[in-house]
Amino acid sequence: MSAAMQKSNFSLEHGPEEHLDDDGRHKRTGTVVTASAHIITAVIGSGVLSLAWAIAQLGWVVGPAVLVAFSFITYFTSTMLADCYRAPDPVTGKRNYTYMEVVRAYLGGRKVQLCGLAQYGNLIGVTIGYTITASISMVAIKRSNCFHKHGHRVGCHTSNNPFMIIFGCIQIILSQIPDFSELSWLSIVAAVMSFTYSSIGLALSIAKVVGGARARTSLTGVVIGVDVTWTEKIWRTFQAVGDIAFAYAYSTVLIEIQDTLKSSPPENKVMKRASLVGVSTTTLFYVLCGCVGYAAFGNDAPGNFLTGFGFYEPFWLIDIANVCIAIHLIGAYQVFCQPIFAFVEGWCHQRWPDNKFITGEHPVTIPCVGTCHFNSFRLVWRTTYVVVTAIVAMIFPFFNDFLGLIGAASFWPLTVYFPIEMHIAQARLKKYSLRWTWLKVLSYACLVVSLIAAAGSIQGLITALKSFKPFMSQS
Repeated sequence: MSAAMQKSNFSLEHGPEEHLDDDGRHKRTGTVVTASAHIITAVIGSGVLSLAWAIAQLGWVVGPAVLVAFSFITYFTSTMLADCYRAPDPVTGKRNYTYMEVVRAYLGGRKVQLCGLAQYGNLIGVTIGYTITASISMVAIKRSNCFHKHGHRVGCHTSNNPFMIIFGCIQIILSQIPDFSELSWLSIVAAVMSFTYSSIGLALSIAKVVGGARARTSLTGVVIGVDVTWTEKIWRTFQAVGDIAFAYAYSTVLIEIQDTLKSSPPENKVMKRASLVGVSTTTLFYVLCGCVGYAAFGNDAPGNFLTGFGFYEPFWLIDIANVCIAIHLIGAYQVFCQPIFAFVEGWCHQRWPDNKFITGEHPVTIPCVGTCHFNSFRLVWRTTYVVVTAIVAMIFPFFNDFLGLIGAASFWPLTVYFPIEMHIAQARLKKYSLRWTWLKVLSYACLVVSLIAAAGSIQGLITALKSFKPFMSQS
């Protein structure tokens, strides 16, 4: 993708030519700290608070084992993907700015289109899902105050739609941030928020356990004939394994994050360190929140013990946690939508290079900021995208079930298959050699995980469709 294709609609003027990188673009300033913040923002979502439910389905033995196993798989494949940012050499080769370009450089053919379909389909789905989840957290604040005032038996049901609109308005403004390179501050804020609400959820769970709560737990999770039927046990197990596997995935934005890093030290080495920091930090919080949450709630663990009101008091602390969830999702939305913006704007630049509406830059002086460049097309396109995702979220309030299906469809190709295939091509591994064989076994094992998770998501979708009412989302 050319430098012109990556121009922003709202960016500060660049300095002299000596401040350019080896590819002619504005000098990158990203570090291991900013990359780690991007990763943590992308990976740790409010789903961390639902891991107690996932552990409850799998039990004390399989649950933590699956958590740790997928952390290793995600880190391992992310290191292979980081080595593919440049081609053919991981240190001195030509830069590839997007996941699709990386696949084109190493694999080519129809695999490029498959990668684009999986990546951008997942990114669009995630932004819609985050709109729904953020609104649920906002509504939870209102409901928490209602429960505190009127008692826990009152329904306190509230429509999610006004809060989706509020979330959309905030995103319209933030979507004018030029690109990933200027998202660092937002990602750092979002990462701090994720630590905060995870810590609050963890602390409340510990307090419940220490307070003498005797939750019913077991080595194998929910008990057939007591908590669930045979069929429910199977479907829930599928969903839990899928939820844990997808909870670590950030490959959809890894290349874009790596493209923000300074060229010295080598980007692949910095990205590997950032991945280690991000994945290990995430795993620590996942294991703590999942296991302590299960100990607190047992087999009756709610899907989300903050928005699902596993706790009612202290209401003010739960309010703070839900505010943090909403702020985190505001930042996470931007991390996932920026690659979509860059792709569409780059394609339009290439398709209509002489169209002034698309390519025209208008300098605007903003007090305390400086001279910025305004572009009409990008303002209209980004605003339209945010509005459409908000409308879809309101029409399909069960979209998170559909997001599970999207995650299942994209997890294997993006997190496992492509990184492994590109590593085989880059390292020129001999077919049927020991390393080639076990990499293939790992790939096929993860394919099975994706398939069973997809089956669980489809079952959840069928159940949700039975009570489907557009624009009637309530918490």
